[in-house]
Amino acid sequence: MDRNLLLNALTKEGYQDLRYQKLNKTSIVVKDRDVKEVSVITKSGGHARCLLGGGFGTFSFNNIDDASMALEECIRASRLIPGNKKLAKTPVIQDKITVEPKTDPRQISIDDKKELLLKYCNILMDYEGIATVTADYYEQFSDKIFVNNEGTVIEQEELICGMKFFITSQKGDITQQTRLSFGGNQSFHELLDKEEFVLAKARETVNLLSAAPVTGGIYDVILDSDVGGLFIHEAFGHLSEADNLLGSPSLKKTMTLGTRFGRDILNVIDDPSMEGNPGSYIYDDEGVKGTRTYLIKNGFLSGRLHSRETAEETNEIPTGHARAKDFNFTPIVRMGNIYIDKGTDNIEDMIKSIDYGIYLFGSAGGQTSGEAFTFAVQGGYIIRNGKLCEMVRDIALSGNLFETLHNIEMIGNEVTFSRVGGCGKSGQILVSSGKGSAPIKIKSMAIGGK
Repeated sequence: MDRNLLLNALTKEGYQDLRYQKLNKTSIVVKDRDVKEVSVITKSGGHARCLLGGGFGTFSFNNIDDASMALEECIRASRLIPGNKKLAKTPVIQDKITVEPKTDPRQISIDDKKELLLKYCNILMDYEGIATVTADYYEQFSDKIFVNNEGTVIEQEELICGMKFFITSQKGDITQQTRLSFGGNQSFHELLDKEEFVLAKARETVNLLSAAPVTGGIYDVILDSDVGGLFIHEAFGHLSEADNLLGSPSLKKTMTLGTRFGRDILNVIDDPSMEGNPGSYIYDDEGVKGTRTYLIKNGFLSGRLHSRETAEETNEIPTGHARAKDFNFTPIVRMGNIYIDKGTDNIEDMIKSIDYGIYLFGSAGGQTSGEAFTFAVQGGYIIRNGKLCEMVRDIALSGNLFETLHNIEMIGNEVTFSRVGGCGKSGQILVSSGKGSAPIKIKSMAIGGK
């Protein structure tokens, strides 16, 4: 890409930035034993922003030669917005980031990718009791350049690939569905040699058919890393995105820094700088370095995620969390890799501490509304007298976020991240969004069945 075309388009009027991107996407979809779709999409375009008045003027364009025209449109729009909005100051950066995966998925043929995906699907379909499988291989490569009229120039490559499976078992009128994913980072080698994991998930999915439906009630529970990661991402993470706070005075009051949200053992962090996870990146789409940010530290609310705009409005430090789905969108505040940090407890001691409760495994989606949440779980095991016993199914957990955070009694000593990203906000579904957790023990959680 010709950075000079972008640099020459900038003027000194107000704040201006330009982002130009070349994007390559590959998708392979398999249903049961058949390839249903193969798509390879290449597109390019840019996004301009200008801040002169009380808000940004923005404009997306396809041809890099239209950068000057795009900025003129942004200037015209921003002047119409009353006010005098400012941005937090950030360092001027000149950098170039290239990806260097152990095994570059761009060097793997489509046929080899199809063969690997089909191999895993056939393992699942060969297992007695598995009724249907839907699988998706996804790959996205982005080559971006960002410039602004403060002097920042960043060229940045980003690459992610992975596989995800939706597996359904059936026995008579009973069906059960589980999810499985691999990869979620730059390297194709993370997708290889997963036969044993696939077989284990097939076995688990079929075993759920023989499990008893859970009896609704209040239980002490242990969430595995997958369920814990979903909980902290959906129920708490979005509340930590500062642009969500600024539009809600009541939420802003609830999320006052320094408020106790849990016991001293509770630490929640968002860290885009961690390598190898779905939400890993170096610079956001405002040219700010993504930084490790404590959201809860030793039980107290200690930070939130920011763009330059929200950091200025709250008089806080930018964290490098302004990102856009692609060049058609303007950046908004998004999580990177959010997780509940490890504690000191091992999983055996956590199980032993419960006389009667449930160990919950595998997230299956859910919804939130303000402080309230409801999540579906793939399955669980009854804990009786400190031991894992029979499997149960058809489980949903619900509660109030802040009560639940205060009820976290034990935290495991190892963090595991989900291997598939994906997060929707304001019409932008972002593939590169990570979530994880250590196993957590929560007292008195409401559990319901189907």
